Amino acid sequence: MAEAAVARETLFALRETIARLEGRPIPALAAAARETLADRPGMGTAGIAKPLPAQTGLSQPLLPIGVDDLDAALQGGLPLDALTEIRSHGLRDAGVASGFALALAARLHAQASDTAVSKSPVLWIGDTVATMEAGVPYAIGVSDFGLEPAAFLQASPRKLDDALWVAEAALGSAAFALVILEVRGNPARFGLTESRRLALRAKAAGRPLFLLRQGGEEEASSALFRFSVEPAPAQARPLPDGSVLGGSIGHPAFRLTLEKSRNPAPLSITLEWNAHDRRFAPILDTQRPAFPGEHAAHSGADLSASADRPHRAQALGSVLAFDRQA
Repeated sequence: MAEAAVARETLFALRETIARLEGRPIPALAAAARETLADRPGMGTAGIAKPLPAQTGLSQPLLPIGVDDLDAALQGGLPLDALTEIRSHGLRDAGVASGFALALAARLHAQASDTAVSKSPVLWIGDTVATMEAGVPYAIGVSDFGLEPAAFLQASPRKLDDALWVAEAALGSAAFALVILEVRGNPARFGLTESRRLALRAKAAGRPLFLLRQGGEEEASSALFRFSVEPAPAQARPLPDGSVLGGSIGHPAFRLTLEKSRNPAPLSITLEWNAHDRRFAPILDTQRPAFPGEHAAHSGADLSASADRPHRAQALGSVLAFDRQA
């Protein structure tokens, strides 16, 4: 009898752990709640609570971007207890993807300025393969994007397996306001299974996790949202009187494509980031000069074809690196 009781308690503990990781009500606690609240007003005939309206404030915490069209596509903003993926098309765009992740981290700190989350640091986990190509975050650059370097920690594990372990441990500790995991491409050791494990860990801890995929392709993952980030031309710096300073470079700009969401069609939008105010602002297509690839780097009139020249190059003679010695 004693062995059966121990086995039953072990089974109950395992069920509660699985339920907690998957974000479902814990069976034992739910049963106790039904017994305690069975006689309270608003309960059903079997002691089950009636559905609450949506405006009761029980929804998951969100991080709004501050742009109406994008927040509408995100159904209010980025969830702060889930996995969000940010990817760049190539390693040459690693800077813009990293900058967008830092901008979101700065906005998260600004939104939680009066809570304990604002005092929690941001943890950046960079895989060795990714940092060899994309580099590591620079303190001055982190500050320029609106995030205090004192609230920014960096980890550089030697292997991807170690990076995944650090990410899970950081989420489980709930000591960080945000965890950013940077990987290169689509490694074989980071697939749907590892993605789901990280997503469940973020859900259980109630902390956001950004997967920063540098130079990767689209693949199946447990991320609720996935952004594709490309560089966009920055506008001229605005002046206090409303004019712009000619020949200057203004706020950094991002070309975002919401590839994965609850909406059937992807959304593309161009945003600029104001690090001083810690907010995004949309850029209309009529305001931008051009997107990358729409014109040559050195645009201008093409040279005319040469005339009165032989149809083929003449054969080369003997070429010597030094003059002949007498």
